[in-house]
Amino acid sequence: MTDDLLPVDFPIATRFRGFLPVVVDVETGGFQASTDAILEIAASFVDFNDEGELIVTETLDYQVEPFAGANLEPAALEFTGIDPEHPDREAKKEVIVFGELLKAVRQKVKATNCNRAILVGHNAHFDLGFVMAGAERSAIKRNPFHPFSVIDTASLSGLAYGQTVLAKACEAAGLPFDNRAAHSAAYDTEKTAQLFCSIVNRWQALGGWTWPEPDDTSHL
Repeated sequence: MTDDLLPVDFPIATRFRGFLPVVVDVETGGFQASTDAILEIAASFVDFNDEGELIVTETLDYQVEPFAGANLEPAALEFTGIDPEHPDREAKKEVIVFGELLKAVRQKVKATNCNRAILVGHNAHFDLGFVMAGAERSAIKRNPFHPFSVIDTASLSGLAYGQTVLAKACEAAGLPFDNRAAHSAAYDTEKTAQLFCSIVNRWQALGGWTWPEPDDTSHL
């Protein structure tokens, strides 16, 4: 096989300075991460395909039992449509969910040769606050997420598409969005992940990013 026929490698660790973007959405019983319940959480992983396009590769989602003493605001439950007591709701205890989810993120960080994960979200600091609070309550000692840095698709889509609301930003990006399915963690996470990929790929196509040479370590 000649050199020009060798497969091209697009390592995600190179693109984001050693960080692995993990798209997260939480559905909650309120706005206060320290007191309000996490009811659903989902995380989408992304990676580059053989053409150098960022794509969604996998999504994990969980229904979560409110932790002991958690606050549940009626207005929040009405907004999300989540009934924590629904008999068909297959919820797990928060400590189990965070143990499984953060272990999966750590494994993905290692598999991609990244240094740690960075949370991507729509209004990302909201989600990060709940992730950090849930991890602390669950006594997770090796939280793979950066403790304060995020990638916020609300800001990015405002720049790229002139829209900051998730549904409108997806529409501007040419991504279908079903408002009836919104406000579930799995759906919102996947749509946010698709939006993030769209923005990264558009910026790359416009010449805003070029892959470094294989022996270039300036990104590390």
